[in-house]
Amino acid sequence: MVIRSIRRLVRLVVPLPKDLSLAWSTIRGRSGGFVGSFIAIATGSAVITACGILLMSGLGTGVAPERYSGAAVVLGAQQSFRLDESSEVRYTERVTLPAEKVAAVAAVPGVQSAIGDVNVEVSLLTPDGDAVRGPDDFPVLGHGWSAAALAPFRVREGHLPSAPDEVVLDADLAARGGVSLGTTVRLVVGSIPSSYRVVGIASAPGDGLDRQSAVFFTDDQATRLSGRPDRVDAIGVLAAPGVAPHGLAERIAAAVPGLVAHTGAGRGDVEFLDVGDTRSLVVETAASFGGIMVLIVVFVVASTLALSVRQRRRELALLRAIGATPRQIHWMINAETTLVSSVASLVGAIPGVALAFVMRGVFVLAGAMPPDFQMRVGFLPVLASMVLCMVSARLAGWLVARRVARVSPVEALGDAAVEPRKLGWVRLTIGVLLIPLGLLLTLGNVALPGDSAADTSAGAVLLFVVVVGCLGPLLLNGAVVLFGRLLTRRSTASGFLAQSNARANWRRLSAATTPLAMGVALAAVQVFGAATTIAGARHQQGDGLRADHVLTASSGAGISPEVVDAVRGVPGVAVATPVARLQVLLTFPSEDSTATKVFAAQGVAPERLSETMDLAVIRGDIAGLRGETVALSRVVAETVRAEVGGTTELRLGDGTMIKPRVVAIYENGLGFGDVTLPNDLVVAHTSAQVDIAVLIRSVDGTDPKVLSDALDGAVERYPTVRVGDRETFLAAPGGGGSGGWALNLLFQTVLLGYIAIAVVNTLVMATTARVREFAMLRLLGASRGQVRAMMNGEARIVVFSALLFGLLATIPPLIGMSLGLTRSPVPSISLVGLVAIVALTTSLSWGAIRIATRFAMRAAPVDAIGGRE
Repeated sequence: MVIRSIRRLVRLVVPLPKDLSLAWSTIRGRSGGFVGSFIAIATGSAVITACGILLMSGLGTGVAPERYSGAAVVLGAQQSFRLDESSEVRYTERVTLPAEKVAAVAAVPGVQSAIGDVNVEVSLLTPDGDAVRGPDDFPVLGHGWSAAALAPFRVREGHLPSAPDEVVLDADLAARGGVSLGTTVRLVVGSIPSSYRVVGIASAPGDGLDRQSAVFFTDDQATRLSGRPDRVDAIGVLAAPGVAPHGLAERIAAAVPGLVAHTGAGRGDVEFLDVGDTRSLVVETAASFGGIMVLIVVFVVASTLALSVRQRRRELALLRAIGATPRQIHWMINAETTLVSSVASLVGAIPGVALAFVMRGVFVLAGAMPPDFQMRVGFLPVLASMVLCMVSARLAGWLVARRVARVSPVEALGDAAVEPRKLGWVRLTIGVLLIPLGLLLTLGNVALPGDSAADTSAGAVLLFVVVVGCLGPLLLNGAVVLFGRLLTRRSTASGFLAQSNARANWRRLSAATTPLAMGVALAAVQVFGAATTIAGARHQQGDGLRADHVLTASSGAGISPEVVDAVRGVPGVAVATPVARLQVLLTFPSEDSTATKVFAAQGVAPERLSETMDLAVIRGDIAGLRGETVALSRVVAETVRAEVGGTTELRLGDGTMIKPRVVAIYENGLGFGDVTLPNDLVVAHTSAQVDIAVLIRSVDGTDPKVLSDALDGAVERYPTVRVGDRETFLAAPGGGGSGGWALNLLFQTVLLGYIAIAVVNTLVMATTARVREFAMLRLLGASRGQVRAMMNGEARIVVFSALLFGLLATIPPLIGMSLGLTRSPVPSISLVGLVAIVALTTSLSWGAIRIATRFAMRAAPVDAIGGRE
């Protein structure tokens, strides 16, 4: 009995050769009906393949180490905070290690030597005062000479540094800076310039350094310049002869707790933080988006197959009438789906490889991925894509075949003659119940407070998209009744036919309108949600920034705290506020456990802060921002349920955990950062230990030009510091752009592009299937122009209904998002974005219908009327 059941299951899932032969005959005879399904599956396969390649690249590739290329094992700190078993957040600043760990590692059996390394970002100045950057604008980093053995570097000219004012430059940096042996150069650390004598030129192994330039000091001088005498950035291990790196890494990790051991390509993650950040970001987003795409492919393919099967209602009904069993109908559709999906998924995987490299190029342009991040193209992503697409298509085919196979032969013939007039009660119930649920989540204050309210509102659009999907046919029918006369004139033959067709075949027309409305809703929330956030931030910045002048750094090194003391004594300066930025992690109670979220933070000096930066304090006093204290924006305070006088658990950018006391809650978090900390606390926990800007407010009545000249004179001894206006602060780099926004934008674009392809596909299938209808109209006397005019009227109904339903579905989410972020119920609507959505929707629909109509009327009416449906 069990064996017989298994055989039946296998027969249902895996078609036999004779079933495939019959299916191939059907496909050849009805190739037009299967083209749509082929396109939907092939396009989905391309996107899933691209996501798989990105995922495999994030898991298994990266960037080869350069300065650590000679080390068997490289040890670093835990550079991320694990949110749960499947996701983690990378710290934006380098997490350092205690210096005493070096000796502990050196004592492990198999270790020949252990060397602590520090990274000090420096600027090499030319005689004209210009900074010489690394290759391709990568940084110039200073190290102690002992770390040169990890490459290893060899002194090509001169000797090792032995005094605090002596340095060795790598050969490429010396050539680009025009520096020769014995030359005195100026190096800037932070904003402080110092003179050093070049006593050596060193060459790196292999082809040299591609992602950095190296300057070597004495070990003591490098430690002093790092500002952390008791910490190291990484520990490089040289293995004893005959010791395997992987086994040595395991012994070190077991013997010395608190270290993360890296071998092979993983050593590059420690040397280059941006590589590890990219790896984590790409893996998480590619896996998440790939899963979403699988679901979208199921829905789109199911919709396409349903339309294809609906166009074959009479044929399938006839098969049921002459004795075909439900199982045979399942077998036939199963075989057809298997053949189409197997070929389509293979064909789609080929452009999917190209799409992966296109996506990589976009990531690089947006700064979300380093340009030398390697891609791994293997057979596994292609195989996984094929399996997922075939399973998705088979599932969609089974869902479509259920209704056809389970009705009786008599009912099948009757159902084929007239389009069903009612929606299924399950579909109708789900659609109706989701409307109040979506309204509660967006407008009813049911969601969690703070940024969760905005996030929930943004996510609630998916509920309204499902509502549109469930109730689409009824909504379209209502739109035709209410607005049909405005869109098409019944006084003309084409207008009368367009309205009549729309009312009689509203289910067929909704097959194209519904996915188009879904795409409009998703695109509108993305565009208008971003516009609301940007407009709110600009408004808060414009109202809150009170500074007259701003100091910024011409290079990426930032501004040293000494500069603030220098400008505070300039005549005419009333207040000078240093500003540092980073990302922090806040952990707070959430239901029965805890949650952790990432927020943008700034570090400021509280003295007379409102004169340079007005945060719009709601409760508390920002003047108390000293020591381990924090001020939170209203959104964050509501999110973590913090009040003035309470404490919160906070992790700084380098992983240091503190529990600061909340001294103030303010409104302008979008413009200046959701978390505000004391400046000295933030600076001490950034990698470079510098500020990104200094805000200056002048004494009333001070001439701006005179003060600007005085500031220029005060910072003259700091060659990388520049005096600018308010706009320079607004354009200054933030504390945590890891490129996640670029990934999100790209994936949303790909998703909307796939939906657009599905919409065009559906419109073309639905239109080209009406060959006999068009032929009959022409035999009754209608001209080609009248038929095209009729289809233009239907196109107007499709475009209007899709825009109406799609934009209406975005109103509650956008209102909820705006209330959560800015307390205003009026979201910001981008006129350019709105025009783009309308234009794209119109061009897709109208273009697809016009082209398909021309194709459907190619044959002579007499020939077409006798053909298949």
